[in-house]
Amino acid sequence: MSVVVIGLSHRTTPVELLERMAVSAAGLPKALHTLQRSENLAEVAVLSTCNRTEIYARCTKFHPAVEDVRNFLTDQAATDPEMFADHLYTYHDDAAIAHLFGVAAGLDSMIVGEAEILGQVREAWLVAEREGTVGPALSGALRQAVEVGKRSRTETGIGRHAVSVSSAAVTVAGERLGGLVGRRVLVVGAGDVGEGMTIALSGAGVSEVTVANRTPARAQELADRVRGRAVGLDAVPESLAEADLLLTSAGAAGVLVERSDIEVAMARRDGRALLVVDVAVPRNVDPGVGQVFGVTLLDIDDLKAFAAQSLEQRRQEIGKVRVIITEELDRFRLERSAREVAPLVAAMRARAEELRTGELERFRSRLAGLDAASQETVDALTRGLVNKLLHDPTVRVKRAAGSPQGELYADALAELFALEDVARPVEGPPDEG
Repeated sequence: MSVVVIGLSHRTTPVELLERMAVSAAGLPKALHTLQRSENLAEVAVLSTCNRTEIYARCTKFHPAVEDVRNFLTDQAATDPEMFADHLYTYHDDAAIAHLFGVAAGLDSMIVGEAEILGQVREAWLVAEREGTVGPALSGALRQAVEVGKRSRTETGIGRHAVSVSSAAVTVAGERLGGLVGRRVLVVGAGDVGEGMTIALSGAGVSEVTVANRTPARAQELADRVRGRAVGLDAVPESLAEADLLLTSAGAAGVLVERSDIEVAMARRDGRALLVVDVAVPRNVDPGVGQVFGVTLLDIDDLKAFAAQSLEQRRQEIGKVRVIITEELDRFRLERSAREVAPLVAAMRARAEELRTGELERFRSRLAGLDAASQETVDALTRGLVNKLLHDPTVRVKRAAGSPQGELYADALAELFALEDVARPVEGPPDEG
């Protein structure tokens, strides 16, 4: 079986299409089980953030599995597959694992080194575990990816000068407004990104922070941390009339702020301008809001220039992170190969034991005249002989696991001992069918 990743990200896909592919937190369990029902996908995990939607899977047949995922994304986006075919990327086996490790380390993020992605990878792993859609292979890869992310942030400076999407949104807003001191801000969404934006605002000198969220208790908890106030989503249109800045990051399935809401609010603002920064995917704000007079609308694409600037401060750390990824990928290969070799070694020993006991049975009539102690001696002698003969092949194939030589040893054992029927994972994309 192969491990594959099929996905789209900010590197390959415009936000208009990326948001249509997004899988909400509420819809994640259904998505996982829909994918797992495919006969070509044995294990599945989904990572869907404001910057990417990726399907990680352990598949039985490579090309049919990719097609199953494409069909899922087609249904998810309710669009023709030709609309996103050129944006889709696919990696398999070692390349898929290396990509996953790079994502967890923050190297593939729009803002390199940002910390939010590590928590998102961990959450994707835990949800897949809870839903029972991952087994030892994929769960182990995701667990190790989290370890890679932690190592990268503790052993290098990749996150030292990094900004998250949330802090970038606040910084860009401050630049556009000429500062945030004395500004009134409305934050829609109290998840990880919304929390990050709210905390960043508290240190920027704003005069008032209002937090709106679908869950009132969560909004109140976050508002209390910054001495702000909490409102329900139904109060957003009214709150817009007083705000200088609207920041949105709610994980909603559709638009929460319509153009008509903004038009009504602007009519009550006595000509005061409004800045809207929508970093949610799918977007929380109707794109038509940008056409309303007096309103400036920014989205995730507008943060890319800021991300490019911040990258320069951490570029020298990227090489150090890649060293960690290489080390962890080698460890992953070694552990995987050891797991793959184990059934082969067990089958070889089982075959040898079968032959040993068969021969003893064949000569049972000739051994019948021996006393019990002598029969035990014969049994021990033959068992010891088999163990000694298999000792060196066993040690060497295990020691070489994870290397090209190990593959040769494993193939030789399978051929010499007629163990071709022992299931061994496919290295690389198998032929279709």
